[in-house]
This record gives sequence, structure tokens and C-alpha cells, in this order.
Amino acid sequence: MTAVIQTNRVVDCEGLACPMPVVKTKKAMEEIQSGEVLEVRATDKGSVADLQSWANRTGHQYIGLKEEDGVFRHFLRKASEHETKRETKYPHVVSNEELADKLASGEKINVLDVREPAEYSFERIPGAISVPMGELEEKLKQLQPDQEYYVVCRTGTRSDMACQLLSERGFSKVKNVVPGMSGWQGATERDE
Repeated sequence: MTAVIQTNRVVDCEGLACPMPVVKTKKAMEEIQSGEVLEVRATDKGSVADLQSWANRTGHQYIGLKEEDGVFRHFLRKASEHETKRETKYPHVVSNEELADKLASGEKINVLDVREPAEYSFERIPGAISVPMGELEEKLKQLQPDQEYYVVCRTGTRSDMACQLLSERGFSKVKNVVPGMSGWQGATERDE
């Protein structure tokens, strides 16, 4: 028998892509009381890594996840005021245009794409390395901490979280590309 999980509020993010599940979760967390539990329903696979990372960075407790028929049901508990951490943005940012100029100059650039595999498959910056945000920690050994990485996602939100994670793990030359693929005007490639 499956136990019913008691929640204080449900946020529907079905059909929404990054950064909207995080944006709606932040807003709902501001409206509930400390100790209350929020359920976030999303269909974006990337929401799993995004919400876990966001909770970790802000001090809220990511209680768990259930997946039912393609819907990810995230459960988060709002932390008390003294448990929460101020959300920070990764300080080292470059624009799409700056990255495009570097690529056009022929400079050897490591572009790290942290979107989901399907997004990467249909449109990516030529030569970009695919490491989805949810797999980043386990695949860190494939990356070189002393090399420079330009991190891209769809809007710059997921890549911001990826940059913070990489920085915490000793990668000192990491830059977040903003706004990322949603505004990319340069060359792209795709799987045939």
C-alpha cells in the first residue's frame, strides 16, 4: 500500500522548462510557513537536479522525489529563518556574444553544456561537451580542474548552479554563459 504524503501546498509546473520550476518553487516557499512541506509537480527531467541544487544552496530540505507517469513529484520542507542561506549568483559571467567572439577567433574553448541530453541532441554549440546537471558530480573526473570552461544551459540558471558546483570542487576558471541557448545566435549543430 502506498502511503499518502501530507503536503501543505502543491505547485503545478507540468509542461514548464527551466528556470520556471525553480522560479515557482522560490515564490511558493516565500508564501508558506517554516516546517511546512511543498510538493512541486514537474515534467522537466532537469527539474530533479535543479530543485535539489537550489534546496542545497538555500538551506531548504529536499525531502524526496516520486515519479509517476512522467511527472516528477518533488517534496521540499521550508527551513526556519536561521537555517536558510542567502541565495548567491555565480560571479563570473560572459555574454553569448563574448563566447561567440572567442569561438570565431579560433581560440581553443571548452564549452560545457549542462542541459538534458534531448536538448543537446537537437541544438548545441559545435564541439560542446554534454554533461547534464544531474550527472555533473559523478562525471567530474572527466573534466580538468585547471582548464577553462564556458558553461551553457537554456537560460543561464542551470549553468549558474553548475558553475557554483564546479567552483566548490576546485575548478577556478569557470564562466557562466548568459543567457545561454535561448538567445544563442551563433553556429549550432545537431545529431542527425
